[in-house]
Amino acid sequence: MGITLVRGSDEALVSEKVSEIVRSLVGDADRALVLQEFSGEFVMAAATEAARTPSMFSDRRVIVINQPDMKADDVAVLVDYIEDPDDDTDLVIEWGTGRLPAPLQKALAAAGGTVVDPSPPSKSSKSKERISWWHSEVRARELNLDPAAFTLLVEWLGEDAGRFDGIASTLLATYGKARLGVAELKPFLGQEGDVQPWDLTDALDKGDTAAALRAARRMMAAGERHPLQLMAQLHNHYSRIARLDGHDPRSEADVERVTGQKGYPAKKALATYRSLGRPGLLRVFELLAKADSDLRGGSGLDEDVVMDVLIARLSRIAPRINRRR
Repeated sequence: MGITLVRGSDEALVSEKVSEIVRSLVGDADRALVLQEFSGEFVMAAATEAARTPSMFSDRRVIVINQPDMKADDVAVLVDYIEDPDDDTDLVIEWGTGRLPAPLQKALAAAGGTVVDPSPPSKSSKSKERISWWHSEVRARELNLDPAAFTLLVEWLGEDAGRFDGIASTLLATYGKARLGVAELKPFLGQEGDVQPWDLTDALDKGDTAAALRAARRMMAAGERHPLQLMAQLHNHYSRIARLDGHDPRSEADVERVTGQKGYPAKKALATYRSLGRPGLLRVFELLAKADSDLRGGSGLDEDVVMDVLIARLSRIAPRINRRR
């Protein structure tokens, strides 16, 4: 009948989407008679054979395949089936986050298969694309949030969009379709969600200490990033900017030529370089080196304290340099 492959950067959203598709395909039929799922350790040939075998109790079948880190041999078996699928079987493949092999992409396209990605746009939490995605998700679940509650939801969950379905179900069970404000929403949100690395670096570049500290803490708590991982991200960020030193960049084109960054990232890099200059960059790398030493036992301070001090100091460099100028 059809072939659907679900992939995306958020495993929770991928799993939820597969469940939604399966519910739609099974409909009112008896799941025990129509649905067969293959996950964990199984032989791919057994799954494709099941997809080709008519059901003794139903005129159609729904086969779900979920095998993380699929090997080349398994992909070949799956491609063989997709090239000649059974007319009475709906095949749903839960792919997850990995890259799609070219043979599988080609077979899906030739068979008229559908590739679904339920993940939100991977841009700033305030980008138009991401806000639009959140509006559609809220409408799809028939939640009635006022503007302040909607803004809180988006900013609080950050990159943990997979938690939204559970929150939405609980809110609907509690309030139905009533208009909800911050007071009604906040008790159901739990821990603040993860954020993207650029939320931290954008706040640092703007000199917004409070936003930078909040982003760093969320990355370490909800994102479960080790402080040394944040250090590596910060070092990469400032190293790209430091490459401009000595080239006297005057335009985005100059930044593109030196760093390879294009468009908005080049524009941000140029603005940050102009804000910091050589004195600011030297101070940045002094602070990064000190924090790296402290995280490795140089000071005896807790890791969270070391990172808070680093983030606070980094966020104040650009404003301080500009005041001196």
